[in-house]
Amino acid sequence: MNKIAVIGSNMVDLITYIDRMPEQGETLEAPGFAMGCGGKGANQAVAAAKLGADVLMLSKVGDDMFADNTLANFKRFGIDTRYVERVPGVSSGVAPIFVKCDSHNSILIIKGANAHLKPADIDAAQSDLRDCKLIVLQLEIDLDTVYYAIDFAKRNGIQVLLNPAPAVAGLSHAHLSQLDFFIPNETELALITGLPVDGPQSALIAARQLVEEGIRHVIVTLGANGALYVGEEGEFQVDGLNVAARDTTGAGDAFIGCFAHHWSQDGDIRRAMTLAVAYSAFSVTGLGTQTSYPDAAPFAQFLASL
Repeated sequence: MNKIAVIGSNMVDLITYIDRMPEQGETLEAPGFAMGCGGKGANQAVAAAKLGADVLMLSKVGDDMFADNTLANFKRFGIDTRYVERVPGVSSGVAPIFVKCDSHNSILIIKGANAHLKPADIDAAQSDLRDCKLIVLQLEIDLDTVYYAIDFAKRNGIQVLLNPAPAVAGLSHAHLSQLDFFIPNETELALITGLPVDGPQSALIAARQLVEEGIRHVIVTLGANGALYVGEEGEFQVDGLNVAARDTTGAGDAFIGCFAHHWSQDGDIRRAMTLAVAYSAFSVTGLGTQTSYPDAAPFAQFLASL
């Protein structure tokens, strides 16, 4: 039983490529624009599915022009959309994204229909969720739904992974302590722990605090520095890869999707992290979010070239 359930958001990415952000009251011409399917939940589901994972998606779309495209996109990658439902009178989620020429990005999100994914939707899908090995969560949906999903997973013996993005302070420690996998980036780790995090050594100290509070496996994504593990299997770092980055949008989601897929196959955390670091690095060499995620074959070629 290797199926993955992603309970989370979908967004329409509105990507503007810029040289710099305009000042207040200033209008600038931008060199490029693209629109695509995104949202942290959807990105992670698509990354896993592109690599061959069997993915069940729980999400909500609006009743606007974006909904049909989002559903078609999920189906194109073989994702089970029985529990992706429309919300009448509500917009789909959207994410205006601004990407600078140095590849770094700034993102706004409007939850739209994503805010309507509720605990009752988990109850409605419970028979199919019980067939899953791993439930993957993020924070672009209501926090009550995230907590309910964690409780559901633990009651039913399902492993659960939380990517705390976008990060919020004051997360329930009772729920964090139930997590099997907690995968923040450095900024998210600092906000959640209240400790300064500005590199691998400070990330190690903050991650240890979370493990002491009961989380089994903490994995901190470090961008170009790879990823750090602290937990039941000890402490180790997987080094990053040196690539020519063009757009870092969605790189963290690429890591999560790849990690979830490979861990669900054989339970090897170090191997899944190593592959996820490489998959994330591959993704930043392309433009966009899901459009930059490779299928299994080109990813295998990339690995062979290292």
